[in-house]
Amino acid sequence: MALYTTIHLHNVAAGRDAEYASWFDGAHRKALAGLRGLTAADRYEVTPEQIMRDIPQPWRYLSIYDFDLPDPALDVPALGPLIADARDRGLIADDETEKIYTYRMYSDWKGSDNWRRDEPLSGVSIILGNYVPGRAAEYHKWYDEVHSVEVINVPGHVAMKRGELSSVQIEPRHYCPGDQLILCAQQTDDLNLTIGDFSARAGGRSPSGIAMQPRSASGSVARTVHYFRKVSGEKFWPGGIAYAGDLSVYGRG
Repeated sequence: MALYTTIHLHNVAAGRDAEYASWFDGAHRKALAGLRGLTAADRYEVTPEQIMRDIPQPWRYLSIYDFDLPDPALDVPALGPLIADARDRGLIADDETEKIYTYRMYSDWKGSDNWRRDEPLSGVSIILGNYVPGRAAEYHKWYDEVHSVEVINVPGHVAMKRGELSSVQIEPRHYCPGDQLILCAQQTDDLNLTIGDFSARAGGRSPSGIAMQPRSASGSVARTVHYFRKVSGEKFWPGGIAYAGDLSVYGRG
């Protein structure tokens, strides 16, 4: 068995957001129940809080589909017609922004002590990234041993998983700017604090006194980062900031 994740980045036709939400948690979830190997499906909306404020956020919505499959070539494409149903209903905006990418994941979620596993996520961030050619081994070692640990221990950041663009893709296919997918999970009701302390730790000025190591030169600057909040399902993050450390240094109890 192998882990695969499909991300669907899109906008919804004007005035039809509520209809799309009802479709996703209704007819779409019922249809998804017939897919072999599907382990999770959730929907997210872009947040005003972003760590890369100067880059475009062309997608208002993100849907994430997780699979555990023996043969992705057989089963991943079966998701295509189920997503196309929204397109056929006129729910997807015809603005040329829609993108669907499937990644072969290196592992399942890698969590920190911050993670409250019995509670839902408040949101996720995605990086569509790349490594510098010829430096893949260095890039993966840095992420696995250094950077993933740094990121998931920031207040409100709780887990990370990564993958590479799969040879199996869903139609319609589009150019993908990121061969590497980094998914980071959040449990926070103060995304400004979470993002702010991430930046502060990277710059060595966090109130926690924790400083991240310099970014590895093996990671390409050809990357974009996008934060989204969870908007599907029946359970939502109840509030607070998931953190195993001392929140009082941030002025939070």
